[in-house]
Amino acid sequence: MKYLSQSEKDTILFAKKFAKTLQGDEIIALWGTLGMGKTVFAKAVIQELTGRKEDVPSPTFTLLQTYDTPLGEVFHFDFYRLKNPEEAYEIGIEDAFENGISLIEWPEKIGKLLPKRAINIRFEMTKNGRQISVGE
Repeated sequence: MKYLSQSEKDTILFAKKFAKTLQGDEIIALWGTLGMGKTVFAKAVIQELTGRKEDVPSPTFTLLQTYDTPLGEVFHFDFYRLKNPEEAYEIGIEDAFENGISLIEWPEKIGKLLPKRAINIRFEMTKNGRQISVGE
């Protein structure tokens, strides 16, 4: 599935629709360079799942934020500052992968630790806006 986002509002609307398809055990890998909309997407998914307009800070420095939702716990990872994949074990990545929804920014930083069942969402700039590709 591909979606063309021409604004932050478009990205938020798409993320909210995507969130409604989740069952509670997904691993979602958000791929793209800085400023592509990964965090905007993750925040909108979390807000849709919690049913609240709560503040959703980027976990750039903490590496992980968690949220309780009717589908279970949501683990929002930002691995931008990760030095090596094994550091992900220290913040409980195994538990997250088995017990909730994981939203992962910078999944390339964990390499082979990313399960094959992950839903890959790619954010790329095009001449018409940001192309968001799900499952590619």
